[in-house]
Amino acid sequence: MFHPSFFQRIGAVCGFLMPVVVFGCIGAAIALCSEFSWFNDSLSDLGIAAGVSAIIFNFGLVVAGLLCFFFAAAGLFNYFKNSVVGRAGSVIFAAVAVWLAGIGIFNENLWTLHLIVTVLFFVTLALALFTLTVALYRRQEVQLARFTLISAFVAAAPWVLYVTMRYAPDMAIPEIISAFVCSFWIVVLSYKMFKTAT
Repeated sequence: MFHPSFFQRIGAVCGFLMPVVVFGCIGAAIALCSEFSWFNDSLSDLGIAAGVSAIIFNFGLVVAGLLCFFFAAAGLFNYFKNSVVGRAGSVIFAAVAVWLAGIGIFNENLWTLHLIVTVLFFVTLALALFTLTVALYRRQEVQLARFTLISAFVAAAPWVLYVTMRYAPDMAIPEIISAFVCSFWIVVLSYKMFKTAT
């Protein structure tokens, strides 16, 4: 029988790997797609690009979703083993991972399904971060709670500005900013989980 700390470490490792996979695949897909524009496209457009770009992009999202799922289900869930709110946040974050993989599975050629999983991804991501903020405050991890709350607002800011100011014709810029912020949060939490696993 494996000790809970083993699963917490596995989740942390998955959290470290997730940004490497997702940004590596996004970067490779962009490099192979000469038509892609940061101003005139969304990242999801790479999922239906000609050639191998679409395969790389969609594959990256699915694998990143799987890694994110284990980060939440194995890592966060055990990290918050004595917190009902924390475990609820972990379950919500596991749902975030499912929707992330779904974006890669249901590309823009399946527009309705793609829109549904994309909206669910952003809604559950915000809900997960705010729930985990509460859980961290209750655990007296005030600095980490503040970091989580700030990450949620910083990730949301490009979208608020996009809607109100329309600073780009399409959504690639707010998407990549939010992705970097959330990935950085995952790496920080992964470090904390790995360090405290006993």
